[in-house]
Amino acid sequence: MYHIQDDLYLDERDIEFGMIRAQGAGGQNVNKVSSAVHLRFDVRASSLPDHIKDALCELADRRVSKDGIIVIKAQAFRSQEKNRAEALERLAEMVRTVAQPVKLRRPTRPTRASQRRRVQGKVQHGEVKRLRGKVTDG
Repeated sequence: MYHIQDDLYLDERDIEFGMIRAQGAGGQNVNKVSSAVHLRFDVRASSLPDHIKDALCELADRRVSKDGIIVIKAQAFRSQEKNRAEALERLAEMVRTVAQPVKLRRPTRPTRASQRRRVQGKVQHGEVKRLRGKVTDG
């Protein structure tokens, strides 16, 4: 079991790891060693609560397929274990973001004093603009 937060855990049997060769610089080692990690997580078949499954499937994220499978590629490190740990942490972060309840916005009204200040500022600005007019002899 992989701990996410409070009483939320990921079952390690739900997570598949595939090892692939990393891209980019690294010399001959890159061509020999499969150090990059493909993490595959089937959301619908997992042991997560239903409301979290639904939220994960509805994420507007390119890592989530239409079938509800999350694919994460980690290749930042030369070590396979570090890449595996990073992929797990990125999956956990995705689950944490959808597990947090959305904070409802309470609409507020401006105070009477702030309304007065706003109007007074507008009056002053109008006065400045009025004084910029042509000077007449009179």
